[in-house]
Amino acid sequence: MNTNMNKPIEQNIASIALLVNDYDEAIAFYTQQLQFTLVEDTQLDEEKRWVLVSPPNSTGTKLLLAKVSDDNQKLAVGNQAGGRVMLFLQTNDFWRDYNAMKDNGVNFKEQPREEPYATVAVFEDLYGNQWDLIEYK
Repeated sequence: MNTNMNKPIEQNIASIALLVNDYDEAIAFYTQQLQFTLVEDTQLDEEKRWVLVSPPNSTGTKLLLAKVSDDNQKLAVGNQAGGRVMLFLQTNDFWRDYNAMKDNGVNFKEQPREEPYATVAVFEDLYGNQWDLIEYK
């Protein structure tokens, strides 16, 4: 019997799995080029690790870097969203982060643009997944 019938629903997305070819190269990209924090790196068995990264000072959703384990997953690396922007990296200072990311070798697919709702530019991760760097107005 559920004794918490009056308790309000509180949920959040704790992590999103992102397929990667190699744990260490993915960790290096996210921590060095994007300045993410390595939250956890735990060996689960001989092949599998539990690797979580998140943007600096973030208390929200984390990325679970999931190493591919079969040919079907290998085909999806870099194309998990079918060529669309998949992830949105929200910042409180677009130009600070844009310039730092450019200096760190991150590939932007376009010049920054001003939209009615935000300053935004599309970049890609080391495998080609597309992201928006975005500062909402």
